[in-house]
Amino acid sequence: MRKLIESTLVSLDGVIEAPERWAIFDEEATQRSMQELDNYDAFVMGRVTYERFRENWGAGGNPYIDRIGAMPKYVASRSLTEVTWNATLLGSDVVAAVQQLKAQPGKDLIKYGNSRLDATLLPAGLVDELRLWIMPVVVGSGQRILDDVETSSLKLTLTDVHELRNGSVVLTYAPGYDDDGPR
Repeated sequence: MRKLIESTLVSLDGVIEAPERWAIFDEEATQRSMQELDNYDAFVMGRVTYERFRENWGAGGNPYIDRIGAMPKYVASRSLTEVTWNATLLGSDVVAAVQQLKAQPGKDLIKYGNSRLDATLLPAGLVDELRLWIMPVVVGSGQRILDDVETSSLKLTLTDVHELRNGSVVLTYAPGYDDDGPR
Protein backbone atom coordinates (compact mmCIF):
# COMPACT_ATOMS: atom_id res chain seq x y z
CA MET A 1 0.00 0.00 0.00
CA ARG A 2 1.27 3.45 -0.89
CA LYS A 3 1.74 6.13 1.74
CA LEU A 4 0.51 9.71 1.57
CA ILE A 5 3.29 12.05 2.66
CA GLU A 6 2.51 15.67 3.42
CA SER A 7 5.50 17.98 3.06
CA THR A 8 5.07 21.53 4.33
CA LEU A 9 7.38 24.53 4.58
CA VAL A 10 6.96 26.21 7.97
CA SER A 11 8.53 29.33 9.48
CA LEU A 12 9.73 29.28 13.09
CA ASP A 13 6.53 31.07 14.09
CA GLY A 14 4.31 28.48 12.39
CA VAL A 15 3.44 30.37 9.20
CA ILE A 16 2.90 28.31 6.05
CA GLU A 17 1.42 31.00 3.81
CA ALA A 18 3.41 32.28 0.79
CA PRO A 19 6.64 30.31 1.39
CA GLU A 20 7.95 31.56 -1.95
CA ARG A 21 8.56 34.86 -0.10
CA TRP A 22 10.52 33.51 2.85
CA ALA A 23 11.66 29.89 2.36
CA ILE A 24 15.41 29.32 2.19
CA PHE A 25 16.23 27.00 -0.70
CA ASP A 26 19.96 26.79 -1.17
CA GLU A 27 21.71 24.10 -3.24
CA GLU A 28 21.44 21.44 -0.49
CA ALA A 29 17.69 22.01 0.09
CA THR A 30 17.02 22.05 -3.65
CA GLN A 31 18.97 18.80 -4.13
CA ARG A 32 17.09 17.14 -1.25
CA SER A 33 13.77 18.23 -2.78
CA MET A 34 14.74 16.78 -6.16
CA GLN A 35 15.82 13.50 -4.57
CA GLU A 36 12.58 13.25 -2.60
CA LEU A 37 10.55 13.56 -5.81
CA ASP A 38 12.06 10.19 -6.80
CA ASN A 39 9.97 8.59 -4.01
CA TYR A 40 6.62 9.75 -5.42
CA ASP A 41 4.67 9.21 -8.58
CA ALA A 42 1.64 11.48 -7.98
CA PHE A 43 0.47 14.54 -6.06
CA VAL A 44 -2.66 14.97 -3.94
CA MET A 45 -3.70 18.59 -3.52
CA GLY A 46 -6.56 20.87 -2.70
CA ARG A 47 -7.98 23.38 -5.13
CA VAL A 48 -6.03 26.39 -3.85
CA THR A 49 -2.67 24.60 -4.02
CA TYR A 50 -3.50 23.22 -7.45
CA GLU A 51 -4.45 26.65 -8.82
CA ARG A 52 -1.37 28.37 -7.33
CA PHE A 53 1.02 25.67 -8.55
CA ARG A 54 -0.53 25.58 -12.01
CA GLU A 55 -0.35 29.36 -12.29
CA ASN A 56 3.21 29.68 -11.00
CA TRP A 57 4.73 26.41 -12.19
CA GLY A 58 2.60 25.39 -15.15
CA ALA A 59 5.03 26.76 -17.70
CA GLY A 60 7.99 24.88 -16.30
CA GLY A 61 11.46 26.13 -16.93
CA ASN A 62 13.65 24.32 -14.43
CA PRO A 63 14.18 20.61 -13.68
CA TYR A 64 12.25 20.63 -10.39
CA ILE A 65 9.20 22.38 -11.85
CA ASP A 66 9.33 20.22 -14.97
CA ARG A 67 9.23 17.02 -12.86
CA ILE A 68 6.27 18.30 -10.88
CA GLY A 69 4.51 19.28 -14.11
CA ALA A 70 4.96 15.79 -15.52
CA MET A 71 3.58 14.00 -12.44
CA PRO A 72 -0.13 13.15 -12.20
CA LYS A 73 -2.04 15.37 -9.81
CA TYR A 74 -5.24 14.47 -7.95
CA VAL A 75 -7.24 17.51 -6.90
CA ALA A 76 -9.88 17.80 -4.18
CA SER A 77 -12.36 20.55 -5.02
CA ARG A 78 -16.01 21.33 -4.45
CA SER A 79 -16.05 24.09 -7.06
CA LEU A 80 -13.88 22.99 -10.00
CA THR A 81 -15.58 21.02 -12.76
CA GLU A 82 -12.48 20.48 -14.87
CA VAL A 83 -8.73 20.61 -14.44
CA THR A 84 -5.64 20.75 -16.66
CA TRP A 85 -1.90 20.34 -16.07
CA ASN A 86 -1.98 16.54 -15.89
CA ALA A 87 -4.61 16.64 -13.13
CA THR A 88 -7.73 14.65 -12.23
CA LEU A 89 -10.52 15.68 -9.86
CA LEU A 90 -10.95 13.35 -6.88
CA GLY A 91 -14.75 13.63 -6.90
CA SER A 92 -17.24 14.20 -4.11
CA ASP A 93 -15.95 11.42 -1.80
CA VAL A 94 -12.36 12.51 -1.23
CA VAL A 95 -11.75 9.92 1.51
CA ALA A 96 -12.73 7.00 -0.74
CA ALA A 97 -10.78 8.45 -3.68
CA VAL A 98 -7.58 8.82 -1.64
CA GLN A 99 -8.06 5.35 -0.15
CA GLN A 100 -8.26 3.98 -3.71
CA LEU A 101 -5.12 5.89 -4.75
CA LYS A 102 -3.22 4.54 -1.75
CA ALA A 103 -4.33 0.99 -2.56
CA GLN A 104 -2.93 1.16 -6.09
CA PRO A 105 0.57 -0.13 -6.82
CA GLY A 106 3.32 2.39 -7.27
CA LYS A 107 5.43 4.86 -5.38
CA ASP A 108 4.12 6.96 -2.52
CA LEU A 109 1.85 9.98 -2.96
CA ILE A 110 2.95 13.49 -2.02
CA LYS A 111 0.90 16.43 -0.79
CA TYR A 112 2.60 19.81 -0.55
CA GLY A 113 1.40 22.30 2.00
CA ASN A 114 -1.09 22.25 4.80
CA SER A 115 -4.65 23.15 3.88
CA ARG A 116 -8.35 22.72 4.57
CA LEU A 117 -8.04 19.33 2.88
CA ASP A 118 -6.15 18.15 5.97
CA ALA A 119 -9.34 18.55 8.03
CA THR A 120 -10.61 15.60 5.98
CA LEU A 121 -7.44 13.58 5.39
CA LEU A 122 -5.89 13.61 8.88
CA PRO A 123 -8.96 12.47 10.88
CA ALA A 124 -9.59 9.76 8.27
CA GLY A 125 -6.09 8.40 8.94
CA LEU A 126 -4.99 8.97 5.34
CA VAL A 127 -1.85 11.04 5.98
CA ASP A 128 0.96 8.63 6.85
CA GLU A 129 3.69 11.22 7.45
CA LEU A 130 3.85 14.93 8.11
CA ARG A 131 7.20 16.22 6.90
CA LEU A 132 7.75 19.74 8.24
CA TRP A 133 10.55 21.79 6.71
CA ILE A 134 11.18 24.28 9.52
CA MET A 135 12.88 27.35 8.07
CA PRO A 136 14.94 29.62 10.38
CA VAL A 137 12.84 32.72 9.67
CA VAL A 138 10.11 34.56 11.55
CA VAL A 139 7.39 35.70 9.16
CA GLY A 140 5.06 37.39 11.63
CA SER A 141 1.67 36.93 10.01
CA GLY A 142 -0.14 34.62 7.66
CA GLN A 143 -1.91 31.28 7.71
CA ARG A 144 -0.53 28.97 10.38
CA ILE A 145 0.03 25.27 10.15
CA LEU A 146 -3.00 23.14 11.03
CA ASP A 147 -5.26 26.23 11.22
CA ASP A 148 -8.12 24.31 9.63
CA VAL A 149 -7.67 21.01 11.49
CA GLU A 150 -9.27 19.93 14.76
CA THR A 151 -6.12 19.13 16.74
CA SER A 152 -7.36 18.49 20.29
CA SER A 153 -6.88 14.72 19.95
CA LEU A 154 -4.17 14.74 17.24
CA LYS A 155 -0.99 13.01 18.39
CA LEU A 156 2.27 13.30 16.48
CA THR A 157 5.15 10.87 16.88
CA LEU A 158 8.56 12.14 15.74
CA THR A 159 10.12 9.55 13.41
CA ASP A 160 13.02 11.43 11.78
CA VAL A 161 15.10 14.61 12.07
CA HIS A 162 17.33 15.94 9.31
CA GLU A 163 19.41 19.11 9.71
CA LEU A 164 20.43 21.21 6.71
CA ARG A 165 23.48 23.46 6.63
CA ASN A 166 21.29 26.55 6.04
CA GLY A 167 19.79 26.18 9.54
CA SER A 168 16.60 24.47 8.39
CA VAL A 169 15.41 21.26 10.01
CA VAL A 170 13.19 18.65 8.39
CA LEU A 171 11.05 16.94 11.03
CA THR A 172 9.02 13.88 10.10
CA TYR A 173 6.02 12.89 12.21
CA ALA A 174 3.57 9.99 12.12
CA PRO A 175 0.11 11.41 12.87
CA GLY A 176 -2.51 9.61 14.90
CA TYR A 177 -5.45 10.35 17.16
CA ASP A 178 -6.43 9.47 20.70
CA ASP A 179 -8.94 6.64 20.92
CA ASP A 180 -11.79 9.11 21.41
CA GLY A 181 -10.67 11.45 18.60
CA PRO A 182 -11.52 11.53 14.89
CA ARG A 183 -10.83 8.58 12.60
